[in-house]
Amino acid sequence: MSLRESPFSSGLARALHTLGWALIFPCFWFLDRLIAVCISTSLERRQRREEKCYCYLYPLKVFFGSVLFLVLFLISTPVALLGFLLWAPLQVTRRPFAYLQHVETQSRNTVWEEAGKLSLGFVTANLCLLPDSLARFNNLGHTQQRAATVGQSIVQGEGRPFNRCNQNTPLYVSTSFPASMDIVCLLEVFDKRAAAKLADALRPFFGHVLCDVGVYACQLCDVCCSFKFFNSGLFLASRHPVLKAQYHCFPNSRGEDALAAKGLLSVKVQIGLHKEKKKMVGFFNCTHLHALEGDGAIRYDQLDMVTKWIEEFQRVNRQEDEMVVFDVLCGDFNFDNCSPDDHLEQNHSLFNDYTDPCRAGPGREKPWVIGTLLQQPTLYEENVNTPDNLKMTLEDEEQRKMRLAPPVSFDAIPFVYPETGEPWVGRRIDYLLYRESTLTHHLRTEVEEFTYVTRLAGLTDHIPVGLRLNVTLDSAGDPAGTRL
Repeated sequence: MSLRESPFSSGLARALHTLGWALIFPCFWFLDRLIAVCISTSLERRQRREEKCYCYLYPLKVFFGSVLFLVLFLISTPVALLGFLLWAPLQVTRRPFAYLQHVETQSRNTVWEEAGKLSLGFVTANLCLLPDSLARFNNLGHTQQRAATVGQSIVQGEGRPFNRCNQNTPLYVSTSFPASMDIVCLLEVFDKRAAAKLADALRPFFGHVLCDVGVYACQLCDVCCSFKFFNSGLFLASRHPVLKAQYHCFPNSRGEDALAAKGLLSVKVQIGLHKEKKKMVGFFNCTHLHALEGDGAIRYDQLDMVTKWIEEFQRVNRQEDEMVVFDVLCGDFNFDNCSPDDHLEQNHSLFNDYTDPCRAGPGREKPWVIGTLLQQPTLYEENVNTPDNLKMTLEDEEQRKMRLAPPVSFDAIPFVYPETGEPWVGRRIDYLLYRESTLTHHLRTEVEEFTYVTRLAGLTDHIPVGLRLNVTLDSAGDPAGTRL
């Protein structure tokens, strides 16, 4: 049985929640514009230098825009307070995600028994879809336009046939999103309108969407007890029906991270295939860990929570008559595998449970690996502002050194990077992990392709990554057993 779509069990609660947010939104939008009009991205500053006439008018735009939005903000504040009094108490009754369904999408694995294997694709991307004013602090603006463009970019990849790249390594740098993905996980989709645009674009291809994931305001339990202004930012689009879903909020965030309900989303999906009357399912988990540098202990504790919550979710929701064919964990972990400052997280036991296809060991990457975090001040420079140019930059080690974020030292102590004979990788903080130990017996998993996607050049400060797995059923094995 699939999930209920509305996050509210009562139609009245849903209507009151909608009314409360409608009263809040004008004030929220005026405040957003008040801040955004005063902050420019590096692209906008360059455009003003090129258009000298407009450059002289810009101070007038800032002055009159600020005055206008300040007045509108003050006028709308009383109405927003009324809406807040209606909206905030309802958060206690709200399920921490919305589930949107569309038409069923056809599985590509309908002949899997003849082929002897399943081909499963996953992709994750951090989009920085904050309210426009906050996104500008990351040198990104125009959140609504970016959301629409991102959605179109993802579905354009679905129209291409999947062709395996003939290389000795699974690495593939692509200007398009991988074709025939099963699950897309997007992060930092904090803005509700941006999330709606993404959902509208993706649902014809990914008929099951979990969005608005997380809690708001104050909850009555000890977990996430601080006031949450933003949800978790997690957004999941699946080609397959979602059977179960559970969200947990991290209780140990601090600083600006405590304003958002970051946590873990775990889902169980049915991939629509059957083997000997067994339902074929998969487990998918996504998270966004604490962001502040120097807070490795907080991230380490959050990895402990992730491990515990995943085990609990799978123990409760695994059924005897099911065949588990994948178990994937992805997200923005906000630490890399090369920075001395991230030494603690690099040695967490989670990497003993899940396989990181890019990792050679704690603090060591495989030679073909590329970092996923771009330097924000250079987002609109010629070498990285188009998909083709970004692809060429990622494939050139000298260019990567100038465009990707470098490793972070421990306590500002100088260190040598990379070591002699090792390639320059940069900070890889976006992860796609998988494990075999929880799958049904006699299933074997191998990495077919690991993709770095440059399609979103100029739209985000992260490089999306994709993972394609081949899951093979041993013909001599009995699929009835399950590893514990």
